[in-house]
Amino acid sequence: MNIRFDGVSVAVTGAGHGFGQAIARGFAALGASVFACDISEPGSAHTAGMEGRITTSAFDLTAQGAAAGWIHGIEDVTGGPVGVLVSNAGGVLGQVMHPIEDVPEENWHAIFDVNLHAAFRLARAAAPGMKRAKSGRIITITSGAGLKASRTGIQAYCAAKHGLVGLTRQLSREFGPHGITVNSVAPGLVLSNAASIAQFETYGEEGKARMIEGLSLRRLGQPEDIANAVLFFASPQAGWVTGQVLSVDGGS
Repeated sequence: MNIRFDGVSVAVTGAGHGFGQAIARGFAALGASVFACDISEPGSAHTAGMEGRITTSAFDLTAQGAAAGWIHGIEDVTGGPVGVLVSNAGGVLGQVMHPIEDVPEENWHAIFDVNLHAAFRLARAAAPGMKRAKSGRIITITSGAGLKASRTGIQAYCAAKHGLVGLTRQLSREFGPHGITVNSVAPGLVLSNAASIAQFETYGEEGKARMIEGLSLRRLGQPEDIANAVLFFASPQAGWVTGQVLSVDGGS
C-alpha cells in the first residue's frame, strides 16, 4: 500500500509531543503540508525541527476564538480548505482521581474544554471549506476511556472522551453527504507523556507486568502505532470508512 499526501494540507493539534508529534511527523514524511499546534512553545519548536514540511504554532486551543483563528489562518496560507484535521489535543491536565464530591467545578470544565469543546470548535471552523470542496478527513483521538470506564478514575476525562466518540459519530452523518469522512482512533495505554508515565508507575512492578500480560501483543504501544492508524483513516484506502472508532490498544 503506497500512501502519499502530496499537496494535502493537514492540521494536527497537541503536536508538541507524543501522539501529535508522531502524527505530524508521519504526514510530513508522506508529503503533506503539516500545520501543527500545541500549547507548549518548546514542544512546538521541537516538532518543527523534525521536518521541513511542518509549520508550528504555540497557543492555548481553549482560548476564545483560537481554534477558528488557527484554521482560517491555514486556509489563508494554502488558499484552500484544510484537507485533514486531526483533533489530538487532550489529556488529564495533570489531574488525579478524587471522589466526585471533592472535584472542583473548574477541574471538570478544564478537561471538557481541551478534550471535547476544542474538537467541536475545530470541526466547526473547518466544515465550510471542506463542504465546499466536497472532500476532507476529520480524525479525532479519543481513548479506551471513551468506550468504557477510565483507568485514571477521572470522571471528567471519561465523560469527555465518551462525548468525543459521540461527536465523531454524529459528524460522520452530517459530513458524509459532502464526501467528508469522520473517524476516531482510541489509543490504549501508551507511555507518550508525563501523565501516562506517572499513571503506569502507580501500578508497581507486579501491576505493570500484569497489565502487559493482559495485552494480546504483550507490549505497550508507541506513538507511531497511533499515528499509523490516523494515516490509514486519512488515506484514500479509507474512503468508504466513516463514523468508526478504531481501538489501537495491543489487544486489551
